[in-house]
Amino acid sequence: MLKKKKKDAPEINGGAMADIAFLLLIFFLVATTIASDKGVTVMLPPKAEDVDVKVKTRNVFNILVNSQDMMLAQEEQVDLPKLRKMVKEFVLNNGKDKNQSETPAKAIISLKTDRGTSYEMYIGVIDELKLAYAEMRAMYLKMPLEDYQNLDKENPDQKEKLDRARKAIPYKVSDAEPSEIK
Repeated sequence: MLKKKKKDAPEINGGAMADIAFLLLIFFLVATTIASDKGVTVMLPPKAEDVDVKVKTRNVFNILVNSQDMMLAQEEQVDLPKLRKMVKEFVLNNGKDKNQSETPAKAIISLKTDRGTSYEMYIGVIDELKLAYAEMRAMYLKMPLEDYQNLDKENPDQKEKLDRARKAIPYKVSDAEPSEIK
């Protein structure tokens, strides 16, 4: 009988496969975009040296948010729309009520959250604060909110209006480090 010869499997050139794998790797690195979380953009003040600032308690509006997303504003449980109204009343008090701010320039909003506070609630509170200040500044400039929000920072006349409103009603929010809030 004839013996069958075993056929050897053809050899594959490993160098060519390495080149192809490298080219595919480069292609996917170049062609793929990596999503990056933007987070919350907040303009932080420059780091100051230890300064002991005396602030009257009447000029501080306290907001506490616990881990169940329940919010207290000035020791009263509130929802987001009511928060905006309360902040506007507090800031624009101008010394009328002795339990609220003396002037808009002296008003400070103190925000303290729990470590378990949801990101959505935190963003909601910040959005309401920014909207309250935008509404107050629009009122100060005697224009509708939409017109105020559409002012162009590049236009010198409109920038002057923005600066005037920001000086009259400065956005002073103290965002304390999160902790355990009962």
